[in-house]
Amino acid sequence: MLDICLLGTGGMMPLPSRRLTALMARYNGSSILIDCGEGTQVAIREQGWSFHDIDVILLTHFHADHVSGLPGLLLSIGNAQRTEPLYIYGPKGAARIVGALRTIAPELPYDIYINEIGGDKTAFEAGGCRIEAFRLNHNVVCYGYSIVVERAGKFDPEKAKANDVPLKCWSRLQKGEEVDFEGRHYTQDMILGPARKGLKVTYCTDTRPVAGIVTAAKNADLFICEGMYGEEGSEDKAREHKHMTFAEAATLAKKANVRKLWLTHYSPSLVRAKDYIGVATAIFPGAWAARDLESLTLKFED
Repeated sequence: MLDICLLGTGGMMPLPSRRLTALMARYNGSSILIDCGEGTQVAIREQGWSFHDIDVILLTHFHADHVSGLPGLLLSIGNAQRTEPLYIYGPKGAARIVGALRTIAPELPYDIYINEIGGDKTAFEAGGCRIEAFRLNHNVVCYGYSIVVERAGKFDPEKAKANDVPLKCWSRLQKGEEVDFEGRHYTQDMILGPARKGLKVTYCTDTRPVAGIVTAAKNADLFICEGMYGEEGSEDKAREHKHMTFAEAATLAKKANVRKLWLTHYSPSLVRAKDYIGVATAIFPGAWAARDLESLTLKFED
């Protein structure tokens, strides 16, 4: 299972009922945080989730509404008695930005390892998942992220027998180990059928629509995309500030064939985002105007 919570849905500045941008995912005892706007640690407390288990922080870019909550969060993670390393990924400049923010959080009981990403797309393993980063089109360097939980094929005893895999090795191989036994080397692919459908959540914000988003979000179980503007006539404003409208986000969701779309990162002027959701659902019926602490548990199909 993959637990998702959209901790904050606001863009630019917080409102009394809307915190700034952050998403948290939990999988197999590990937590991944994307962005850390002002109020993120308060939202985590309200959700009842743990600071201690945050192993990875993914930063889309370095505008204040996406990173201003980082110093306080790092301190809260330390106060949760964490001693294991924390890994932070972000565009080039991440080490400098995080270092500057840590001026007010200099002493922590755990190490921080910062990894700067570049290029149009890249992938890496973190928090027990595969993370796929893809370049967006904002007025500064910005990345979106997909969190992918892969799922191995089912155990196939007939295949194991056909490959002469000893019964004593079956259990360890099913756990993902490679086994050397009586002079032979055995691997998981010798006992498993084809890979099954896993889980995928794609997150992007602060961008104009680009083809790379459709590619990155293809067949996602959940697509979380910015909808800065919902009102009619806001298209020119969206283009000028390198953001998106509800209609543009819904069009991307339709092209990518995702299951669900959560809109987020609303303009402060868009006080009641749900009043405009019809603009998105007319294009993609699975669209939803997400609110702070919107949460969902994604489960494997079978």
